[in-house]
Amino acid sequence: MRLSLVNYFKKTVNGHIFRGKHRLVKQVSPSATKLLIRDYEQTEANMKLLLHPYLSREQSSGHAKELGKKEKIVSKWREEQLKMKPHVTIAERLAHLQVKNVWD
Repeated sequence: MRLSLVNYFKKTVNGHIFRGKHRLVKQVSPSATKLLIRDYEQTEANMKLLLHPYLSREQSSGHAKELGKKEKIVSKWREEQLKMKPHVTIAERLAHLQVKNVWD
């Protein structure tokens, strides 16, 4: 049994292999086509579900308020702010330089 060396040492295309006139183009397989069709069908099914939502806008905003999500986020943010160094103004930095004017 003899190996075909012609295909093994085949010269690649000139320049960038995925761009241009002599680019390398991958052959489309039936499994890739089926995978793409299945992906499109799943996306279309998701879009149909989003077209008619289960909750109305009022119900949707109300359930988030009931769970207290915003309060949790705000309290977490405040805790993070307390961990940071406080804001320092220029007046606070230079407070030791203030001198009372006795002649006033």
